[in-house]
Amino acid sequence: MAGTTGRRPPLVAQRNAGRPAKRPPKPRARKATPKAPARRGGFVVRTVRAAVGFVWRILWGATWRLVAVVALILGGATFYFHSQLPEFTELLDGRSRGSVTLLDETGEVFAWRGETFGGQITADAISPHLRNAILATEDRRFDRHFGLSPRGIIGAMRINMAAGRNPLEGHGGSTITQQVAKLLCLGVPFDPSEWESEAEFERDCRRSTVWRKLQELPFAFALELKYTKDEILSIYINRAYMGAGARGFEAAAQRFFGISANQVNPSQAAMLAGLLRAPSAFAPTRNLARAQGRANLILGLMHEEGYLTAEELAHWRANPAELSESAAQRAGGAFADWVMDSGPSFLTRDTTEDVIIRTTLDRRLQSAAEEAVAHVFATRVREGSEAQAAVVVMSADGAVRAMVGGREARIGAFNRATQALRQTGSAFKPFVFAVAMEMGYEPSDMVEDAPLTIDIPGSGPWSPRNYTNEFRGMVTLTEAFAHSLNIPAVRISEALGRENVRSVANAFGLRSSLAEGPALALGASESTLLEMTAAYAGILNGGRRVEPYGLAEVRLLGDSEPLMGAGGGMGAPVISEAAARRMVWMMAEVVESGTGRRARLPGREVAGKTGTTQGARDAWFIGFSADYVAGVWMGYDDNTRLTGVTGGGLPAEIWREVMERVHEGLPARPLPMDPPLTPPPAFAPPTTPEAPYSGADRTLEDAIESALRDSLFDVMGTY
Repeated sequence: MAGTTGRRPPLVAQRNAGRPAKRPPKPRARKATPKAPARRGGFVVRTVRAAVGFVWRILWGATWRLVAVVALILGGATFYFHSQLPEFTELLDGRSRGSVTLLDETGEVFAWRGETFGGQITADAISPHLRNAILATEDRRFDRHFGLSPRGIIGAMRINMAAGRNPLEGHGGSTITQQVAKLLCLGVPFDPSEWESEAEFERDCRRSTVWRKLQELPFAFALELKYTKDEILSIYINRAYMGAGARGFEAAAQRFFGISANQVNPSQAAMLAGLLRAPSAFAPTRNLARAQGRANLILGLMHEEGYLTAEELAHWRANPAELSESAAQRAGGAFADWVMDSGPSFLTRDTTEDVIIRTTLDRRLQSAAEEAVAHVFATRVREGSEAQAAVVVMSADGAVRAMVGGREARIGAFNRATQALRQTGSAFKPFVFAVAMEMGYEPSDMVEDAPLTIDIPGSGPWSPRNYTNEFRGMVTLTEAFAHSLNIPAVRISEALGRENVRSVANAFGLRSSLAEGPALALGASESTLLEMTAAYAGILNGGRRVEPYGLAEVRLLGDSEPLMGAGGGMGAPVISEAAARRMVWMMAEVVESGTGRRARLPGREVAGKTGTTQGARDAWFIGFSADYVAGVWMGYDDNTRLTGVTGGGLPAEIWREVMERVHEGLPARPLPMDPPLTPPPAFAPPTTPEAPYSGADRTLEDAIESALRDSLFDVMGTY
């Protein structure tokens, strides 16, 4: 113990005393993982996956880059178009030419020419029914899209495929915004130097191709960015072509219904909206029943969109839209065409302004003329006949009151009253007898109706014949005229001088070249119905030249002062008033006892002359009362012979039907005429064909020359 140098450590009791000592945990034995069976074809799968992934990465990369490029191009094009767009008010009237509105004598509109623009009207000013009809028909989601409607495009493709067409042909699914892009021609203005007509230009603008539709997208987006929805719709309702020459809904509402677009009811709105699909086919002036059927469909669409209740739908379908009185009449189509052709082109056909023309048309008389022609053809002409008729009614001073250019009432149709040059036949004879009256002869003077042969240099002998192939011997001038005897007319013309007859006819307004030979007296020359009617008006008017006119006043829209006034009326004297009064009496005898008896008007004095050409290819009746002059022509356009028709037949009946209607309610007035005085010596017949003016005729020639020196030469020299 003595050797121990340090202390022993204290004894400490262990806490786990009496407990068995813990053994360290044994490591858990890992469950053996079964080996996966070897993959069959693993290399092929990995190769395919790698290839697909590679292709996908290429496609994805190309796609997003392509999309980015397209987006950049689309955005750039949209920005470019946006920067070029003007204020929307500048786009409401896009016409390059003006319009012409024609008023009748009372100032009421009866016709339009050119593209009529009714005036600017905005989307918030039109009738709500019209707005609803347009949206229900053209673009139901207009207020919710941004210029493009994918649902509309898919629906259109489905319709096209169901109809057996290419998915991109036919229905386009275009929104109103896209249609405005078409109407604006993507901002490209009309250039007359590049296009033959505005119609060709617009046709090109509206062509439907894939490339064109792609071009429309950025322009449509630009429109949506630049303008509000109401402004886009305003452009649309002002520029859309509505048929019948109406540009915009305001013009169409005025033309078809006589009211503004802010006044139309649901059925009228539906009819207007129905024009957008096919303006010509669904124009109510062309086929009202078809237009009403289309409107019924639009009313159904309005009901589907909640714009109309079931009760309202039933009501408006039971009360379809009707044309206004002026639109329904479609009066004066030939007259309007004539006024447009006769007026200055810079104010009519080629005007760049909106022009108002007040005319001489009397719509009551126009209806009378149209009804008379229709009545005679319905009751007196065989069904299927292609014979035509033309009518002109004018006042004694040349103011044309009515005109029928043919049996069809179509704008731009061939106007047989003003454009057809036809042989006049015996309707020319008043100018022959007018020379005799001017030279002092009386209706009771005598002339011989006997065989006559005239030697025509270069042609040989010519022997005129009467229509009946009979000869009456010595007859009065009145008898020869009333019964339209040819031989006496030739004798008078040859005795008094063809040049004098030709000069009188020209002075009365027959402008076309007249025949040189003796057949001049029998109406071998050609003229128009309008010219002949005006020439007869000159006889009624005391022997003064009458220039027919239909234009009374021209002014620009919005101006109160006219640019020009009437372009016709009475001119210089051609024959004396006394000679004219004798001619009127002779023409009255034609109706009383001659070839024009079918033209009589009970209780009213009338006068006129029949005319039938050789071969019966033309038949005329021209005559007058104290109030109006009317001319009727009848024939075939291809010069086919008229069967059983002479001037005293159907033309005289048409004339009577016209004048009976024209004079309804008018008091009867006497004609300005004088009965014959004592008869001077009769015309002597030529002694021989070779020497027609020998012996007694020489004395007659001397008297004629003296009369010409005293009365005719001064007048003729002015024409």
